[in-house]
Amino acid sequence: MKILAFAGSTSSTSINRELVKFVLKDFQSHEINLIDLNDYSMPVFSVDLEKKGFPDQAHGFLKQIEECDVIICSLAEHNRSYSAAFKNVFDWSSRINVKVFQNKPMLLMSTSPGGYGGGNVMNTAKTFFPQFGALVMENFSLPKFYENFDLENGVINTEMLEELNNKIKSFKSQISA
Repeated sequence: MKILAFAGSTSSTSINRELVKFVLKDFQSHEINLIDLNDYSMPVFSVDLEKKGFPDQAHGFLKQIEECDVIICSLAEHNRSYSAAFKNVFDWSSRINVKVFQNKPMLLMSTSPGGYGGGNVMNTAKTFFPQFGALVMENFSLPKFYENFDLENGVINTEMLEELNNKIKSFKSQISA
C-alpha cells in the first residue's frame, strides 16, 4: 500500500509534520511518501494567473495523490482556517481536478499549541474535504501540542495516545477491508 503523507504547513518546525511523522511509525510496513508543501510553492491563486496556465507544482501535487492508495495529513491552523500555503496548493489543484483527493481514504489530523488542537480547521476540513474527493475515515485532533507531545517519544498524554492508537487501528481496519 502506498501512503501519501503531509502536513498542511511550510514551517521548518511544523508541529503538524511532527504529528504525521509520529503516526507514520505505525505504517512502516507500507510504502511511505512524506512530502513537503515547500516543494509545491506557487504564486497566489487568481483567475488572471489561471488564464495563463497551471503551475507544474499543482500538477505534481495531484500526481502524488493519484499515485497513492491512502492519505495521512495533519493540518496547521492559522486564524481558524487552513494555512495560506496549504490553501494555495489546494486552490490551484482544485481548479485542475475538483476531486483533489481523488476518492482516497484519509486519516485527517490537526494539532496546535492551543487547547482546541486545530479544531476549527479540522471541522472545516471534515465538512469540505469529502466534497473534494476525500474519504475521511478517521480524524484526530491533538490540543496543547507542547504539553502533550515530545519530539523523541511522540504523544505523551496517555489518554490522547490511546485515542490516537484506536483511530489508527480503526483506519487500518477500514483500508484493509
